Amino acid sequence: MFGIGTTELIIILVIILIIFGVGKLPSIGTGIGQAIRNFKKASSEEEIDVTPEKEKLESTADTKSATTTKPEEPSKKV
Repeated sequence: MFGIGTTELIIILVIILIIFGVGKLPSIGTGIGQAIRNFKKASSEEEIDVTPEKEKLESTADTKSATTTKPEEPSKKV
């Protein structure tokens, strides 16, 4: 697994246990689980629209005004 043996994995887990303590491990596990779940959910969705509402309103107003205005007729020179 990524070139990490059993001994190295145990050493890493012991260091994490020393740093965070026994009380924090369940909350850390819960946070990591939620992050993975949210990532899977976001990656399975087709497309996410991240345009702010203000820009959405401006762009719809611009397209409406462009379609409702009549183009100017060219001026005739005599």
